[in-house]
Amino acid sequence: MGAGHGGALTARYLPGTSVVHRLEPHAKLVAVLAFAVVVVATPVHAPWAAAAYAGYLLAVLGTAAVAGVGPGRLARGLVVEVPFVAFAVLMPFVARGPRVEVLGLSLSESGLAAGGGLLAKATLSILAATVLAATTEPRALLRGLQRLRLPQLLVQILMFMVRYADVVGSELHRMRVARESRGFTGGGLRGLRVLAATAGALFVRSYERGERVHLAMLSRGYTGSLPTGPAAVVDARSWAVALGLPLAAATVLAAGMLLG
Repeated sequence: MGAGHGGALTARYLPGTSVVHRLEPHAKLVAVLAFAVVVVATPVHAPWAAAAYAGYLLAVLGTAAVAGVGPGRLARGLVVEVPFVAFAVLMPFVARGPRVEVLGLSLSESGLAAGGGLLAKATLSILAATVLAATTEPRALLRGLQRLRLPQLLVQILMFMVRYADVVGSELHRMRVARESRGFTGGGLRGLRVLAATAGALFVRSYERGERVHLAMLSRGYTGSLPTGPAAVVDARSWAVALGLPLAAATVLAAGMLLG
């Protein structure tokens, strides 16, 4: 059960003592959500949209610098953006409306604006979420979700996913080592059969482990909810610090709308 401390999920957390690290997790969750709402609310076709997105980016990068989250960690977080990038690249080719020539290609003006806006919004939101993940332990994030009154059952599912994802990953690694020690190379139809058998065995072992854990919980008095510690009090100053990022973004948005 303690495998998660050295696994991939926990490895994404960067220990530190910055002001961002010290904030309560539910306050950071509210801040990231509010920032994403402001980013999404920015009109793509507004003439000042590019300047607003640039301001948002500076705010996120400034927060990351304060928290000690380096460019490499931010870049790795952007890997999940690949589907958005593919969709944004296709939009100028498939969208209708007036066309414009770019490097010899006929592209839709509205598609360029929509694709650029989608890419900017996805990038900014993911960067903010990356800073959150890098400065908050997974279990602390779950406590934050509890404080925000997320359904208890959903929080418990996420809790066990965080706890046992690395355990299942370690089991898969041991199975891979066992296959390779027996001369498995992974080629051809035989390789597919072996991989299918491995996936089936991993599923059965994970299911059996879940059954054992559930029985152990019931024997210890589990009734559908897990005990929680005392709720930490977040003062006005901490809320002001936590909401600094979304408030800065909201200021940029408001200035753009007034001047635009």
